[in-house]
Amino acid sequence: MADHAHNLRASFRKGANGKQKPIGVITRGTTGVNRLRRFDRWCFHHPKIRSLLDATSLALDVGYGASHTTTVEWGRWLHRLQPDMDVIGLEINPERVLEPQNGVSFELGGFELAGYTPQLVRAFNVLRQYDVDQVEAAWETVTSRLAPGGLFFEGTCDEIGKRCTWITLNSDGPQELTLAWDPWGISTPSDVAERLPKMLIHRNIPGEKIHALLAAADLAWDYCAGWEPHGPRVRWEKAREMLIDQGWPIAVSRRRVGDSLLTVPWETVAP
Repeated sequence: MADHAHNLRASFRKGANGKQKPIGVITRGTTGVNRLRRFDRWCFHHPKIRSLLDATSLALDVGYGASHTTTVEWGRWLHRLQPDMDVIGLEINPERVLEPQNGVSFELGGFELAGYTPQLVRAFNVLRQYDVDQVEAAWETVTSRLAPGGLFFEGTCDEIGKRCTWITLNSDGPQELTLAWDPWGISTPSDVAERLPKMLIHRNIPGEKIHALLAAADLAWDYCAGWEPHGPRVRWEKAREMLIDQGWPIAVSRRRVGDSLLTVPWETVAP
């Protein structure tokens, strides 16, 4: 189960001189190679993201932590889409700010986005360390600074990236929830619940929408056990088809991917 015993608080107010200071608090900053690969792959193949990027685009990775690894990996994927776009990692801890490398720059900054107006922003494994009552303030701080049509992805994952979840937001607020996992890395879809974003992780209880979705996913997964000889990926595809037939508004990518994915509109799971 995710550890939330050390919840942090940030000030979203301006400094005494009226200038915007970096917003956030220093987190543990643990990371690892390919930890965010499921998001990176999803991002690379998403048609809306592809259409959003051009040579003048900017992507910010907020709170990359003690290692630049995941920021560089994301930059590598994004540069396959648009070689000339800028990718910048922001960290509130000055000691973690590095010299540019592997086509990615690093600067001091937090949820105020260091004064930038980017097309893409992501913040993974950051807000899960904050108090839940600060999540919406962080969302608003970021989304109010996006370029027109820009997107913000706020999520979390486990230490080795087998289970990953994120919320897609735009200037109007949260739009979608996506759950992504290694098909061979879970026993039931609800195993992903331990890595839900901060806004939802404590809502996985009877009577809440996210609990209903995960319970339905588990039931469909059990019903499709006969497909297991074809592998867990096929079994999940059949389970997802059953959920769609039941009326769950699940988005399905036109391109078949190796990860198991479950994407629903935010109102389907909103607290």
